[in-house]
Amino acid sequence: MIKLNQAVKDKIENFFDWIKGAELIELKSCNINEDPVRPELDIKFRTSYGRKIFGVKYKKEICAIMCFGYTNEIPKNVEELDLMTKDAHLQSTLRDKNVGKIAVAYTVWSKKRGGGKLIVREVFKKIKKSNHLNRLVTLSPLTDLARKFHLRNGATELQVNEESQNFEYKI
Repeated sequence: MIKLNQAVKDKIENFFDWIKGAELIELKSCNINEDPVRPELDIKFRTSYGRKIFGVKYKKEICAIMCFGYTNEIPKNVEELDLMTKDAHLQSTLRDKNVGKIAVAYTVWSKKRGGGKLIVREVFKKIKKSNHLNRLVTLSPLTDLARKFHLRNGATELQVNEESQNFEYKI
């Protein structure tokens, strides 16, 4: 019993060690084949027109990834996200301002336990510090897994669409 308690304690300590040592970084690329949500979206889509890829890095390993785009409206599908990020990008270049007011996360996945929740929290902090973003919204698939993940992590459901569902993390 003492050995079992020690093993559980060691697992908990290891879990919190990696979370404390992790850092949020912007990525130029990611392995799209690892994306369980939207593997059909190529790197060009994920990095163009006001879109970014962020990862949580721990000891040279990327443990979680989130892709999002900047918009001024809430998209209901990937096609609208594409158009809205291009529009926000164009508006920002014409006005010489930052791209979009809303960060729309359209895919998130974790390679390490706790990574999904951690990257949501870290991206949330980054958005809160920005001077132009005022909302963090998701473009999530219509699955119970996505719904439970976002609700469990503090988001509220905005709407259920034909192809997706949107959740919002209050800033």
